[in-house]
Amino acid sequence: MTKEVIHLPEIAKISVQKKDKHRYNIFLKENGQDVYAFSVAEDLLIEHHLRKGLTISDELIEQLKEKDSFYKVYTLSLRYLSYRMRSEKEIIDYLHQKEVDIETIKAVVQRLKQEKWLDDLAFAESFVRTRLQMAVKGPLLIRKELADKGVSNESIEQALIQYPFEDQMEKIDKWLNKQNQMSSKKSYKQQLENLKQRLMQKGFTQDAIQEALQQHSFEKDPNEEYQAVVYQGEKLIQKYKRKAAGSQLRQKVTAALYRKGFSFDVIEPFLDEYLDESANEHDINW
Repeated sequence: MTKEVIHLPEIAKISVQKKDKHRYNIFLKENGQDVYAFSVAEDLLIEHHLRKGLTISDELIEQLKEKDSFYKVYTLSLRYLSYRMRSEKEIIDYLHQKEVDIETIKAVVQRLKQEKWLDDLAFAESFVRTRLQMAVKGPLLIRKELADKGVSNESIEQALIQYPFEDQMEKIDKWLNKQNQMSSKKSYKQQLENLKQRLMQKGFTQDAIQEALQQHSFEKDPNEEYQAVVYQGEKLIQKYKRKAAGSQLRQKVTAALYRKGFSFDVIEPFLDEYLDESANEHDINW
């Protein structure tokens, strides 16, 4: 009994792709014709010594296709990482968007981590340094940004060691120095509260905000405070006098101005002057 002779396909031609000089098209000889079979990256071409005239099995062809599929995703990931450092979650999300299957994503991520292209701690440390240099952001906001990028609490804590309390104080002080002069339309207390709120939104801790505001020289100008109570108080009188009069109107305006941060020392003189005038106008109109 004679053995059946298996004829393996032979590589007939290898050509460089026009759009990517690092990828090669492989053509096999079939019935005397050069037929396109698959393409591979340059690294795979070299690794498997692919050349014209080489016979190649179907098994090896499938193996090459699988390796090349992995290599495409790996190269895509490296290109994505070339713009800036990324967290592991960012890479995974990016590959999901490219509709890469889960197993390939896991394999690519594992290789990127082994080769130190992916390192969440190094990413977090770099992220903190960049935020310190480029933005007015406190550690609480930076913590949230890193958590959103999938970085573990442990790595975040370690990275934030680079952002000590003293640096918070310095950033807050510089930010306060750049703010416009205090507004004459709000109470001094309310303006400080607004500054606190804005600093909290920027992610600074309450301890750092409180201490920085205490050290910063904000002078309370009695004339500006009175101008502010007049501005706010006149609007409140117009608002409440439609439904209240006399002592009831005075109580409502007093309570509203107190909630806006004015002290009784500035509220009372305003009411003595403006509420009486308002009442007189009301009487005349009546």
